Amino acid sequence: MKAKRQSPARPRRPAARKETADLGEWAIVALGSNLGNSRQNVLRAMACLRQFSRHPLRKSSLWQTEPVDCPPGSPAFVNAVVAFAPRRGATPEALLTRLRALERAFGRRPKKVMNEPRPLDLDLIAFGRETRASQRLTLPHPRAHLRRFVLQPLSEIAPDLVLPGQAKPVWQLLTELPLDAAPGPEALPVRITQPGGRRAPAAFATCARRAGRTPKSAIRR
Repeated sequence: MKAKRQSPARPRRPAARKETADLGEWAIVALGSNLGNSRQNVLRAMACLRQFSRHPLRKSSLWQTEPVDCPPGSPAFVNAVVAFAPRRGATPEALLTRLRALERAFGRRPKKVMNEPRPLDLDLIAFGRETRASQRLTLPHPRAHLRRFVLQPLSEIAPDLVLPGQAKPVWQLLTELPLDAAPGPEALPVRITQPGGRRAPAAFATCARRAGRTPKSAIRR
């Protein structure tokens, strides 16, 4: 008697896709810096953002990108993207207020020239499926789907995410960007280390204490 042939097991949906789907309820923030120690500014800001989240952050690598629509001679940027689960009761407006306060704590001043160099730039890309269209806040970010320096790091942590208002996932938006839209970003081999002998900004020390976390020494991203 012949053994009954078993049907092949149905392939399971990749876990990464499920995790990406969960990100649809999270806040997404793009970080950038091109003034001062940009690597450290971005890494420290990531540590600060942890206090806004109910769960550990999902963080991209750091990427070095050429300035876009900035004054001539502007330094290159260090960019990254994080996603996190906002604390219960949080609103996009409240989060935006805290992001602006964090920028000021890192030394950002009212701009005198459009897109001038700054120590820290925090853009709220999305807040779950929330939408806004006010003078103060537009959600989702109206130009995120056109920006390589946002899509490239975002594709690392959420390639299959479909941003509100878009019909295509992040990875596809990235591949369809015109090649001449902006120079492709260059990955940075970043090591997260203690600030060393230089005194960290007070904002960083405060944020790290509130979050109950300190960057671990010599962890390669």
